[in-house]
Order: sequence, then C-alpha cells, then structure tokens
Amino acid sequence: MRNSETKVDRRLTASSVPAVLVLLGAAAIAGAGSPAVAAEPAGATQPAAATQIDAATQIHAQRIAVAVCGTCHGQQGNSTQPKFPRLAGQHANYLAAQLKAFRSQSRGDPDAIGYMWGMAAELDDDTIAALAAYYAAQKPESGPRADQAAITRGREIYDHGITAEGVPACSSCHGADAHGTQDYPRLAGQHEQYVLKQLGSFQSNMRNVAIMHGVALNLRSPEMQSVAAYLQSQP
Repeated sequence: MRNSETKVDRRLTASSVPAVLVLLGAAAIAGAGSPAVAAEPAGATQPAAATQIDAATQIHAQRIAVAVCGTCHGQQGNSTQPKFPRLAGQHANYLAAQLKAFRSQSRGDPDAIGYMWGMAAELDDDTIAALAAYYAAQKPESGPRADQAAITRGREIYDHGITAEGVPACSSCHGADAHGTQDYPRLAGQHEQYVLKQLGSFQSNMRNVAIMHGVALNLRSPEMQSVAAYLQSQP
C-alpha cells in the first residue's frame, strides 16, 4: 500500500520555501539573459476535471496552495500584490496548462523564468490537476475601480476592439463578462498591473502565443491601460 505521507514528504512542502526562494532569487538574476523558449500552448487540450485526483493528492495540493503559493497569490488565490495574478475562480484547464508550461519552461516571460520555472519543476501531473481544481473552486474578488474614463474606454475596446487598428474584441474569446472559458482565462478582477505586464509580454513575443501577439501588436500603451483598468474593476 502506498504511504501517502511519504509521497507528500518527497514533494515541495512549506518547510522548503526558504530554500526555494533562495534558488529562485538566483534564477531571477541568471534570467537577465533570457533563454529561448518554445511556443507557449494557447490553451489546455484535455479537461483537468477528467483527471481523477485521490484524497492524499488533494490534501497535498491544498497544503502547497496555502503555505507556498499563498505567499504571492494569497491563500485562497485572491492576491493582494498587483505583481502576482489572482488565481481564484480561474479555469482549471487554463491553470493546468500554465503550470505545465512553467514546468516545461515553454512560457518565457521574466516572472515565469524568475519564479515559476523553479516552483513548477517538481510538480507532477496529479498535483498540477489538484492545484488547478483548488484554485478554480475559490471565490474570486473584484479589484479596486480606477478612473471612470479609463474604465469606459477599456470596456469599449474589450467589447468591440479597435477596427481601424485591426484589434479584435477581447470578448470574442474571454466572454462578455470576462469570465473566460476552459481554454481562455478569466480576466475579470485581475490586477491592472499584471494585465499590463502580460499584454506587453504578448506584444514583444516574450510570451510566445501567436493569437495574443496578434491581438496586442497594435495596442498602444494608453489603450492597454484602459483595458487593464476595466478588467480590474469587474466582478
């Protein structure tokens, strides 16, 4: 019979956080000359819910989420630090796809290299599925409202795009309410700073996702800021 506690002890636990953070600090410095990475997967290809997660793995994943991931993302996934994304209510398929992209080092934006490559390196598929399910089940919170003029302009771009610039409507993939789908992420309530950073990474191809590079390519900084402000304000 498998000893579930031995299984837990072999994996990343709260007691290993200081050592991990030291290693990640070194990785962030080394990452100044970012290595070339493969194209990031556009979305999940198999429903995370299809994976049967045993009780020991669920408990283990919750411990990781609270004690390790919670340092940056909040214990229930509602990060209060604008540098780090909110994960609560995010779709399990999307979360699992991103964790696997971090593990395979195919997602190459600076914070992925500096933080998440190391964090995800030892996660197996079952733990990834359990972490994704944990965060998908958490209640998301909306963020603070910014300047109303920026929110109004951001909603216009989100709903209709910018036809003259060849920018499609964000809502066509992420939904009218910005709650996303299994393959496209929930954006409602996401930190403005984080959204801006990701749009910049898509625009520069630092995050190599063809569909998002095409979307972000012709967005100017004020337009990105308006969209990010709108999304942060949504429930």
